[in-house]
Amino acid sequence: MYIYSNTVFGQLLNFLPKDNFKAFVGQHQSDRYVKKLSTWGQLAVMLFAQASGKESLRDIELGLKSHQETWYHLGIGSCAKSTLAYANENRDYRTYESLFYALLKRCQAVAINRAFDFKNPLFSLDSTTIQLCLNLFDWAHFRTLKGALKIHTLFNNRTAMPELLNITTGKVADITAAKSMALAANLEKGSIVVFDRGYIDFAWWKELDEKGLFFVSRVKKNQKQFVLGQHQTVLKPNIIKDEIVMIDEYFGHKKYPNQLRRVTCWNEEKQTAYVYLTNNFELKASQIALIYKQRWQIELFFKWIKQNLKIKSFLGTSQNAVLTQIWIAMIYYLLLAYIKFQTKLKKSLLDFTRLIRDSLLFRRDLIDLLSLNYQNISKLRENMPKQLSFL
Repeated sequence: MYIYSNTVFGQLLNFLPKDNFKAFVGQHQSDRYVKKLSTWGQLAVMLFAQASGKESLRDIELGLKSHQETWYHLGIGSCAKSTLAYANENRDYRTYESLFYALLKRCQAVAINRAFDFKNPLFSLDSTTIQLCLNLFDWAHFRTLKGALKIHTLFNNRTAMPELLNITTGKVADITAAKSMALAANLEKGSIVVFDRGYIDFAWWKELDEKGLFFVSRVKKNQKQFVLGQHQTVLKPNIIKDEIVMIDEYFGHKKYPNQLRRVTCWNEEKQTAYVYLTNNFELKASQIALIYKQRWQIELFFKWIKQNLKIKSFLGTSQNAVLTQIWIAMIYYLLLAYIKFQTKLKKSLLDFTRLIRDSLLFRRDLIDLLSLNYQNISKLRENMPKQLSFL
């Protein structure tokens, strides 16, 4: 499927792996009994909503009706709000989940890796919570009177891309979701996974250790370790201790009987000491401290998607509609990242997102558009013909 459109949005859609998408549509029978809005049409409309920042079904409908001549070229059969609402409610979200991972493979092939002073692949594991009204989203149980969902994410610190997503209700604990993500099966040997104290589970740590994966975590205040000796004696000024320890709890030691490394680092800015546990005995203590500091990148990722993608307010209240919107939002993130990697664009992803939003339905070559600034975009908008033909 090739999109015969010279609009910026049409060119964006051509970067999607359409052959894979057709296979996913067939696998989940997503186009069965479809009359107006196909699965591809639903994807295009929802991506349009993400790219243009539309807040409601009515906004989406009016936004597309003002550019009716582009529908045929974009493969959109209908933009009626009732039709889109029905599709989000009933069409299996797993079609878009599969498309996300297919696009991720394309991104991985062209991604620019951030350099560290060690060779191991580095990943951060964490979750972000999206609050929901329990009366409207009655499936999203969190607390007695509150609803929420969690996006559990394995984030690649070298490429700044989410590698694994697990979307659950807010009631699911982080460690429970992490176990179901099967990190040992999805990461190459020697990879380092960094996470906070919410992921302390000694049986799970042993599983990671046996699969050849390294981990770095903070230490709980009430967690006991028995010191066996010093690991490194020559330390940098900000490293207070570098010790070899074992879990000093009966059940904890039974689940994880191996030695661990405990690094104590002094933070001058906050005037406090941070203690880290890891099963990596090869890297320097300063590198272990730096690795945990890199966990902040996943927090920045969560902040970015909440501010720039439509994942906090939803177009439907069913679980399928919510998951559909989230997966398509993450597809849009990867789509922008893929183009940024391929074109070696120096603009930040935030600036690129704004550039696309302000020129989405311009008839302009995408490559030429990347060199424009906001003043040029304003001039293009002024010269763009007004189209207000509504049904």
